[in-house]
Amino acid sequence: MEQRSDVAVVARLAAGQRPLDSEQWGRRLRRWRALALEAMASPLYSAYERRIFRECLQRPPPRHVGIILDGNRRHGRRSGLKDPSRIYSIGAEKLDAVLDWCGELAISAVTLWVCSTDNLNRSADEVAGILGAVEEKLRALTEDPQIHRRRVRVQAIGRLDLLPEKTAAAIRAARDATAHYDAMTLTIAIAYGGREEIVDSVRAVLCEAMRDGASLGEAIERIDTNAIGKNLYLSAGSDPDLIIRTSGEVRLSGFLLWQSAYSEFYFSDVLWPAFRKIDFLRAVRSFQDRKRRFGR
Repeated sequence: MEQRSDVAVVARLAAGQRPLDSEQWGRRLRRWRALALEAMASPLYSAYERRIFRECLQRPPPRHVGIILDGNRRHGRRSGLKDPSRIYSIGAEKLDAVLDWCGELAISAVTLWVCSTDNLNRSADEVAGILGAVEEKLRALTEDPQIHRRRVRVQAIGRLDLLPEKTAAAIRAARDATAHYDAMTLTIAIAYGGREEIVDSVRAVLCEAMRDGASLGEAIERIDTNAIGKNLYLSAGSDPDLIIRTSGEVRLSGFLLWQSAYSEFYFSDVLWPAFRKIDFLRAVRSFQDRKRRFGR
């Protein structure tokens, strides 16, 4: 190993590059080992993936899947990435695969939480990286032949008025280009918070009552589960059957608080950019193994 290291150092110096330090060598060795293990395991994983896929096809799939896309920054750190734009672009690229997986299982709706209202309080560079990745992906979706072939309707929910005009314009373009499709619905939750959604819904109910000339008491009487559900960003009739969170965190953090009352949850240890089809199929199979009672 020492001889190989010396050769590599000379080669880097000849190329005008700085030699790698011990920490960098360690990262490279760990990466090489991981790649070697992945290559050896690949045939086994492929066979296992096909088996789970066949099992999932034999039972009804969730109609609506919500996914909390967590772990982008940790994946970036482990990959040696520092540029927020690159970090979040890698996560955004995973969307194409998710739509493929949902299409194969006849899942008709998927909601992705890509940015919370709290996320907007991060550093300017990181917020720009998140929103830039979203804008780039939405522009790609607008022109993607697969989106039009599959008839995927794209929409966004959240406090969209908090977003820069550039991001809002990308959302409008994707929404308008796919508004007439009905085979699958892709919902992007951006500048979204579950508490804010409920607050905004209650406000909408009260504002409607005031426009009707109702008294305070009459307005309060209008507030019930049906009225709140009707005014949510994502209507209560679109409740997710399954919610997946990546990265090993075991919490909702405010995602679809109202709509998730009877959702099934699945928490994956895999960081979002590394989330694979086999991980998705495991979540679906776990959902199919459960007996849903909806409080009864």
